[in-house]
Amino acid sequence: MDDLKHIIRDIPDFPKKGIIFKDITTLLQDAKSFSRMIDTIANRYIGQQIDKVVGVEARGFLIGAALAYRLGAGVVLVRKPGKLPSETFSKTYELEYGTDTLEIHKDAMKAGEKILIADDLLATGGTAAAVVDMVTQLGGDIVECCFMSELTFLDGRKKLPEGKVYSLLQF
Repeated sequence: MDDLKHIIRDIPDFPKKGIIFKDITTLLQDAKSFSRMIDTIANRYIGQQIDKVVGVEARGFLIGAALAYRLGAGVVLVRKPGKLPSETFSKTYELEYGTDTLEIHKDAMKAGEKILIADDLLATGGTAAAVVDMVTQLGGDIVECCFMSELTFLDGRKKLPEGKVYSLLQF
């Protein structure tokens, strides 16, 4: 997987000084690398009868939709407030410096459906933990939380269900 890691470029001091941003657009725009990334993650879940893949705004939409297509599953979107047109369930969660809120349609899944949560990056784990909570409250059975990449030094996986976290690339 080192070849995929090397395609992701570092952008120093973005979005603020001292942060090295992992820019995945270089991987996404390379057809072979994007296909390999999706196929590698999807192969982990083939045969597990995933009902829905939950994609987290915004880059998680790209990964979640591609995985859902590959797995023959539906796609559920988790968005910022006011972006979903029907009745929603929301979750406000703590960030390093404040709070944020996410929403999901109340009818996005049926109780007992097997759910795969997908996003591009696992960092501190706050966003993913909020999504896990929403899916659980709606009755979804979380198979796993999968990420294209993980910043391991931030220990985000500690906020997620033990044994239900997978990341393809670690930094």
